[in-house]
Amino acid sequence: MKATWEQIDTNLVSLSVEVEAEQVTEALDKAFKKVVQKVNVPGFRKGKVPRAMFEKRFGIESLYQDAIDIILPDVYTAAVNETGILPVDRPEIDVQQFAKGETFKFTAKVTVKPEVKLGDYKGLEVPAAVAAVTEEEINEELERLQQRHAELSVIDEGTVVNGDIAVIDFDGYVDGVAFDGGKSERYSLEIGSGSFIPGFEDQVIGMGTGDFKDVEVTFPESYHADNLAGKAAVFKVKLHEIKRKNLPALDDEFAKDVSEFDTLAEFKQDLEGKLQERKAKEAEGARETAVVEKAAEAAEVVIPEAMVVTETDYMLKDFENRLRMQGMNLELYYQFSGQNEAALRSQMKGDAEKRVRNNLVLEAIAKAESIEVSEEVLSEEFENLAKAYNRPADELRDIFTRNGNIENLKEDLALRQTIKFLLENSKEAVNA
Repeated sequence: MKATWEQIDTNLVSLSVEVEAEQVTEALDKAFKKVVQKVNVPGFRKGKVPRAMFEKRFGIESLYQDAIDIILPDVYTAAVNETGILPVDRPEIDVQQFAKGETFKFTAKVTVKPEVKLGDYKGLEVPAAVAAVTEEEINEELERLQQRHAELSVIDEGTVVNGDIAVIDFDGYVDGVAFDGGKSERYSLEIGSGSFIPGFEDQVIGMGTGDFKDVEVTFPESYHADNLAGKAAVFKVKLHEIKRKNLPALDDEFAKDVSEFDTLAEFKQDLEGKLQERKAKEAEGARETAVVEKAAEAAEVVIPEAMVVTETDYMLKDFENRLRMQGMNLELYYQFSGQNEAALRSQMKGDAEKRVRNNLVLEAIAKAESIEVSEEVLSEEFENLAKAYNRPADELRDIFTRNGNIENLKEDLALRQTIKFLLENSKEAVNA
């Protein structure tokens, strides 16, 4: 086999391949064995028609497409390996010659991984490592826990106030016509949550049990449903019930109920430590994001659309998996959000492009700095995974090897090592 390539555009190459006639003959033999199983010829059982009779009756050309389908994947892969190009999308194949006794010639237009021209990536300024936990933050966390453990009681008398749960029926109309998704019965709405259209919750305040009211609002111009964006609407609302939160006192008894500690002081001290740990992780994550994005901004790279599409596919699949963990699916999400797949992909595209750019730049830095994953680092990662999944490290390594995921894991570890390298060679930003 002979394979050559030439660049025809940014990130696009033309791969020319010529395959020996012997391989063509082998592919035709395999194609005949496949096709003959489906051929009906009087006097012969399926699969028993002699080759000569088959070719006389149907022509050798009838085998060409099946033979091409058989030979092409292997020879294309071999040509890619021989030339060292790095495809990121399916090729556009043009068969130039295929016939019995002749060589197989084809060209392929291939979108390849782009070259990265690195800018400055050492000495980049990043945020400070850790911020101290304040008393206010501890109190805010306590208040969240207090809200989470509040008991709801039905209010028989009085009216809705901010913070109440209003159990309502509502029926929405635009220009006097009911619209899809604008009706619900016995919906529990937390007043002040901001979960409804701006102005809706404020107008429920002051209603009493059994009251009816027309709530007048205007949908935001940026509302996800185009047919409602910017439109004035009237919701006919009936209030069935008012539920009010009874907050527990923040004392030693509260600490005993929600934790393993006997006093509120001990619980607050533990809470401070956990908040400190959380903020440290968040701060480190912010530092990593900042240093990677600055290195990526300084680099020059033209990203193929195919790579953005692939990353968007991955993000969409990941989003679908997270929805399923919450008992939902994409179809339900589209109904509730008023979006469709095209709109969701459009939202994800910017982040997908940023991810692709960041990874390409990190790969280029790893190559420039000869950052490689050692066996020691790989073994340490399997030990960490073993603790996380409570399974032997050797067993996990075997699973990764059998599934062909070792290289993917190495790539991920290399990226992590590269980010660590960038942080070690960065400097702390000075606040103005």
